[in-house]
Amino acid sequence: MRARAYRVLCGGLGGLWIVGGLVLVSFFFRFHSAGFRGEQPELPLPLDAWGVYMAAMAGCAMVAWGGGLLGAARRGADGRSIGTASALALSLMALYRIVGWVVGEYPAAADALRVEAAVFLLLALAFVWLRPPRPKAAA
Repeated sequence: MRARAYRVLCGGLGGLWIVGGLVLVSFFFRFHSAGFRGEQPELPLPLDAWGVYMAAMAGCAMVAWGGGLLGAARRGADGRSIGTASALALSLMALYRIVGWVVGEYPAAADALRVEAAVFLLLALAFVWLRPPRPKAAA
């Protein structure tokens, strides 16, 4: 049961990360294609040229991370390290959201920052709790 839950967690989050990463990369192309047509770019986030550049870079990393998680979903116990790395990354994502909430520079997102931090910490705990045991070494 625990191994199956770990694989579902890896597969579900991996797919979500790939889709989210591709959306962030699409912001870059939408922003610049609108500029080439002489139009004002319309994005769901208020980003300038550097903002869409950084969003696209984060999106590429999310696609790679998601691919690693999908591989872990297929390999089960052989994919332990991506779960550990994911727990660390999710904890860091929660930490910077809590700091952003505390400093108050993001008033429009104050409640969202706390909710996101809680979700990321719960996901990190799930990766730690559900991590499969080490495979036995071949003799």
